[in-house]
Amino acid sequence: MAQAIEKPTAIVIGASAGALGALSVILPELPAGFALPVLIVVHVPPDRNNLMAELLQAKCQIRVCEGEDKDSIRPGVVYLAPPDYHLQVEPSLDISLSNDEAVLFSRPSIDVLFETAADAYGDGLIGVVLTGGNNDGARGLRAIIDAGGRGLVQRPDTAFTTAMPAAALQACPEAEVLSLEEIAAYLKKAGAR
Repeated sequence: MAQAIEKPTAIVIGASAGALGALSVILPELPAGFALPVLIVVHVPPDRNNLMAELLQAKCQIRVCEGEDKDSIRPGVVYLAPPDYHLQVEPSLDISLSNDEAVLFSRPSIDVLFETAADAYGDGLIGVVLTGGNNDGARGLRAIIDAGGRGLVQRPDTAFTTAMPAAALQACPEAEVLSLEEIAAYLKKAGAR
């Protein structure tokens, strides 16, 4: 089992193809009273009504919502990036939404969230790369680890699509490689009060 970070302050998660299934294993394990905020980027088409927050909320004990510009980031809340907006963390620990250029053909971009969160949270950040079909998240996970945070990557052989976790491991060979159930247990322990 992975060694927990000493004083975690936030969790960021990135996923693409297969995201709903992966998040449906991890997020329901986080108990009411969970002590950390969770910020998530999932690649979703910009022109489609996104029901992911509602679908996940129905399974979770903690609040799940789409992040809104200037929201103060609060513990025990899951913030999902809205379609077609980059989700960023300001140094004030508020959410900032941006419609800047797509990164790796994606807006929202996992790298944008991870890099801004690494700047804001430093060594208290846990970054998680899950299933997906490109290399978004690899550069951002590198930034988290370089800032002293912890990197977790879904075992590629358990991912719906392996490219994203494989790219993250290539960029961050020191990241911990875990199953979805192990990631859920790690995060649950990290956010225990």
